[in-house]
Amino acid sequence: MRWLAEHLAEPGADPNRLYVAGHSAGGHLTAMTMPLPEVRGGIAISGIYELEPIRLNYLNEKLALDTAEAERNSPVRHLPAAAGELVVAYGTRELPELCRQSIEYARAWTERGLPGRLLPVDGADHFTILDALARPEGVLTQALLAMLGRSSTAGP
Repeated sequence: MRWLAEHLAEPGADPNRLYVAGHSAGGHLTAMTMPLPEVRGGIAISGIYELEPIRLNYLNEKLALDTAEAERNSPVRHLPAAAGELVVAYGTRELPELCRQSIEYARAWTERGLPGRLLPVDGADHFTILDALARPEGVLTQALLAMLGRSSTAGP
């Protein structure tokens, strides 16, 4: 992200408008980048924000996370003092653990006084939620456009 911010002007992009978005593991990565001052905002979609449950189940056979790695890489445990706007989105038909993690992360984010909100996408599951970003009228597209619209009126 820092490299992108440093080089965005080269092709003519505005380096003061670096936004991130990601789905599933990308939602986790979006949350991990939010503390960076270069990141102005983000949309984390169906992410994992607390890795301890992963460490304790069969998925850890491949990941081999230890306690310290799960702690270090759990965004909910490392909320920044300041950050850009974050929309935490999840489908209402996701697995219960994905819903829980999204709800708890968004709650922790806003209780810390950070700008953002929870966005449940009605009827979506882990695979159909991206339809809400692919359609111009989709709630994720509208959230992105609103975020970008607010940034165009804000200073650098």
